[in-house]
Amino acid sequence: MLNEFLISGILMGFASGISPGPLLAMTISESLEHGSRAGIKVAVSPFITDILIVSIILLFLLEFENYDSVIAMISIGGAFYLIYLGISSLKTKNINLELETKKTDSLKKGIIANFLSPHPYLFWIAIGGPIIFKAQDTSIFSAMLFVAGFYGLLVGSKIIIAMLVGRSRTFLKNNYYLYTIRSLGLVYMVFAFYFLKQGLELLN
Repeated sequence: MLNEFLISGILMGFASGISPGPLLAMTISESLEHGSRAGIKVAVSPFITDILIVSIILLFLLEFENYDSVIAMISIGGAFYLIYLGISSLKTKNINLELETKKTDSLKKGIIANFLSPHPYLFWIAIGGPIIFKAQDTSIFSAMLFVAGFYGLLVGSKIIIAMLVGRSRTFLKNNYYLYTIRSLGLVYMVFAFYFLKQGLELLN
């Protein structure tokens, strides 16, 4: 039986990996301009940047782990953030990432873009951090499975997109990609309900 936190990590990682955002835009831009290998270098940048980002955020959240009201408000905030992401995915009509093609140095550009993007900070404060703390109540192995599932699909999905874009520039216009993004809006909504329920339970 698959661990529930591994499944959560896989779903959240996949949803984050294929949804339009700064890092995906750069992955596609580098793939178009310099080939799939350059796009893949951008795609793997979270493996470098997020070690620091996640460590700092988890240390911050540890200060409030025993304060149910604070964790409750973070969970409720996470629920609203997920609802926003879900609505954005459901309303997606076309893939317009405002691509820019500049000189290569793909890995460095990916690292800078991810550090400056608000998405990893928002995710780990409002969503990833609380899930890890809940997973630790089960076992440290469950927390590790969530992280492995999340980054495996976050990075893996971007690598696949880089390979597809490098081979065929019509990929972004494919309706299957658009429909996948829209359907993931429902996944966000399910997680939003879970976070809202957890937050309200902590408040009560």
